Amino acid sequence: MGTTLGSACVFFMRKELSVNVQRSLTGFAAGVMAAASIWSLIIPAMEQSADMGRFSFLPAVTGFWAGILFLLLLDHVIPHLHRLSNEMEGPSAKFRRTTMLVLAVTLHNIPEGMAVGIVYAGLMSGQSGITEGGALALALGIAIQNFPEGAIISMPLKSEGISRLKAFSLGTLSGAVEPLGMGITMVASALILPAMPYLLTFAAGAMIYVVVEDLIPEMSVGEHSNLGVIFFSVGFTVMMALDVALS
Repeated sequence: MGTTLGSACVFFMRKELSVNVQRSLTGFAAGVMAAASIWSLIIPAMEQSADMGRFSFLPAVTGFWAGILFLLLLDHVIPHLHRLSNEMEGPSAKFRRTTMLVLAVTLHNIPEGMAVGIVYAGLMSGQSGITEGGALALALGIAIQNFPEGAIISMPLKSEGISRLKAFSLGTLSGAVEPLGMGITMVASALILPAMPYLLTFAAGAMIYVVVEDLIPEMSVGEHSNLGVIFFSVGFTVMMALDVALS
């Protein structure tokens, strides 16, 4: 819903978002994802492994690296193009530029859906220590940062000559992977509940990969500006406050 609402901006805004606005929105999204990775995923995972004593960090480290390597693999097997780049990543493909842009955003959204699915699976199990408020905070945080993400993908597509309706549809489609990833992850989590700490930090590692590999470079590209850092801090604070206030 967040991505769809953001993509709908293409019907109401005449001009493409300015570089500074895009930089601010990207920084905000990065801040939300970074805070969600820590408060909603890594810390609960370590708390669930407390009975391991001084080695309670092992599931978190293992899961985190699995998430990093998983996104690294996807980065290499899925052809995609980042918004402010003209150099395609992944295997060679004759896809149109717009298709590769949508694939890049879709790649971002996979770990977000996984994160929400894992947290709600833990909540439903009743054995993970995850609260309803904590799960809701993560879902709200992801939805909030998906709104600007939808606008960031649909507006440039319209500027490239694509119709408003198609740009909106492609923006919405880029977010459709989230509920799909969430459902698959919830089913898998229910089957292997003892692995919950690993799964939580797997999602955290995947999200941090997206933040460092894609979002931070995008908010810093071009002429120097502090807007990206400022809005990263805003997004981080919003997500941190949501998690604490609703837990």
